Amino acid sequence: MESNPWKLVKRKRVYENPWIAVDHDDVLNAAGNPGIYGVVRFENLAIGIVTLDEDGNTTLIGQWRYPLESYSWEIPEGGGPKGEAPIEAAKRELLEETGITAKKWTKLLEMDLSNSVTDERAYLFLAEELSQGEAAPEETEVFQIKKLPLNEAVQLVIRGEIRDSLAVAGLLAAERFLNQR
Repeated sequence: MESNPWKLVKRKRVYENPWIAVDHDDVLNAAGNPGIYGVVRFENLAIGIVTLDEDGNTTLIGQWRYPLESYSWEIPEGGGPKGEAPIEAAKRELLEETGITAKKWTKLLEMDLSNSVTDERAYLFLAEELSQGEAAPEETEVFQIKKLPLNEAVQLVIRGEIRDSLAVAGLLAAERFLNQR
């Protein structure tokens, strides 16, 4: 493991809400010169789930994404408290957003999202042997749900029509995983 070339001189929390905090750090950079660094710290883990039914279909969620001011098609995803096992958060998010439960779960990936400015960590799972129940989305979650073959969803990624990082990574990882088993 390489050593950290950065030295923290002073940290000031400049913003905080229940989901994120923003720190302004005065630092000595890797060259030893004074500098600044802004870091967005996330309260929750990012969780994404690729579903696969017995016909090879996956579930996509379409919703308006406020920061981008655009509509986005994604896999079911959400947040899980850092003290909770990621798989438990995945089960809860899948049920909440889609009403789907799964008997078989496979961890596909663990990844850092935008690691130059955030500490956000993501976990991606494949959910199989599915049962459909009733969804219970939060009041801020207004979306469409659609099922399509996994290979069609991967083609949407390749064409740039699905751009959400969890969806891109999850769908590509699921396709690779399934092709290798």
